[in-house]
Amino acid sequence: MTDHPHRPETVAAGALGYEDADSGAIIPPIHPSTTYVRDPDNAYSRGRVYARADNPTFDTAARTLSALENGADTLLFASGMAAATAVFMALEPGDHVVVPDVMYWALRNWLHGAATRWGLRVEGVDTADSDAVRAALRPGETKLVWVETPANPLWTVTDIAAVAGLAHEAGARLAVDSTVATPVHTRPLDLGADIVMHSATKYLNGHSDVIAGTLTTARKDEAWARIKAVQTQQGGILGSFEAWLLQRGLRTLFARVRWQSAAAQGLAERLSAHPAVSDVLYPGLPGFPGHGIAARQMTGGYGGMLSIRVKAGAPAAIATAAGVTVWRRATSLGGVESLIEHRASIEGPTSPVPGNLLRLSVGLEAPDDLFEDLDRALNRAAG
Repeated sequence: MTDHPHRPETVAAGALGYEDADSGAIIPPIHPSTTYVRDPDNAYSRGRVYARADNPTFDTAARTLSALENGADTLLFASGMAAATAVFMALEPGDHVVVPDVMYWALRNWLHGAATRWGLRVEGVDTADSDAVRAALRPGETKLVWVETPANPLWTVTDIAAVAGLAHEAGARLAVDSTVATPVHTRPLDLGADIVMHSATKYLNGHSDVIAGTLTTARKDEAWARIKAVQTQQGGILGSFEAWLLQRGLRTLFARVRWQSAAAQGLAERLSAHPAVSDVLYPGLPGFPGHGIAARQMTGGYGGMLSIRVKAGAPAAIATAAGVTVWRRATSLGGVESLIEHRASIEGPTSPVPGNLLRLSVGLEAPDDLFEDLDRALNRAAG
C-alpha cells in the first residue's frame, strides 16, 4: 500500500508535493517522446524502453491516484472502457465472472457480447443483494466479481466489504468501478476490494476535456502483471497531453467533488417534494434503498449524481430535458457543467432503465439556478 504522511486533500492538491529537481517547477512537465536511449552496454538503466509501456508523464498522476486509493500501483488507460475491459481480458476463456445486471451500459453490452463470444461466462445479478451474489458464485470457477457503486444510472449501492468477503471465500477477486464515488468518498481497497477502476473522463479529470481510465491495485501480483501485459500488448495507453490534463484535474478533485456532492444532496431533497417527480434516486436520501450501506462506506457525501423519475411518464421526461437552459443536454458526467440526459433513449430498446428517468450530473453552478431551471422545465412538461 502507498504510505504518505499527508491527508488526501493535500496529496491531490500538491501532486504529491511535486517539485522539478532541476528547475524547481511545481507543475509536472509533458514528455511527448515515444522512445528512450539505451546505455552503451545496450541496457536501459533508467527503466524506460518505449512509450507504449511507459511514459514519465504518467508517473505523477499514477502515483497520486495510488496514494489517494491507498493502493500499490496504478495504470492509466486511453478510456474507462479500455481500463475495465483489460481486467476481463486478463482472464482465461471459460472463466466465470459475476457482474451487475444494471451497470454502465457500454461495459454491460461488451460483457454480454464480445466477452461472451471470446469465452467468458458472464452472469449478471443484483450485486446490491449479497445473497444474490453468494448464490451466483461458483467456487473454483468464478475468477472475478465486478461491482459498480453507486451504480449508473439507478445509483444502487453495493456493500463492498460484504461482497469482497464472499468473492474471496469463493477464490475470486473483487474489482470495483468507483467512478461516481471517487476517492473523495470511498476507498474500495480499504474495504477489501482487489482492484478499483475509474472512468477518469469523469470526476478525476473533471473538465470534460479528457477521455481516460485508471486501474489501481491493492497489490502487485500475478493477476496485476497480466492486466499490465494486456495494456501494453493491446496499446490502450493514455497520451502524454491527456495524462498531463488528468494530473491537472486531480489537483482540484476534492474541492470540486465536495461542492458537487453538497449541491446534489440539496437538489435531491428539494426534488423529493416536487409535484412532478415520482421518485428521486440518490444514496444520500434516508429513504433510499442502500442508504445505510452508503453511510457506512462513503465519507463526506454521497456523490454528485442523482436521477429523477418524472411522474407524467417518458414523454414528459423527454420534454423536461428539452426545456432546460442551465442544464446541458449531453452524455457523460462529473464535469464542472451540469448535464441532464434521458438514459433510455441513449441506451436503446434493451435498456433496463425506466423510460421516465432523467439522469442528472451536478456541476459547479449555483444550486438555486439548477433547481429553478429544472423546476420550470418540469412544470411546463407537466402541462
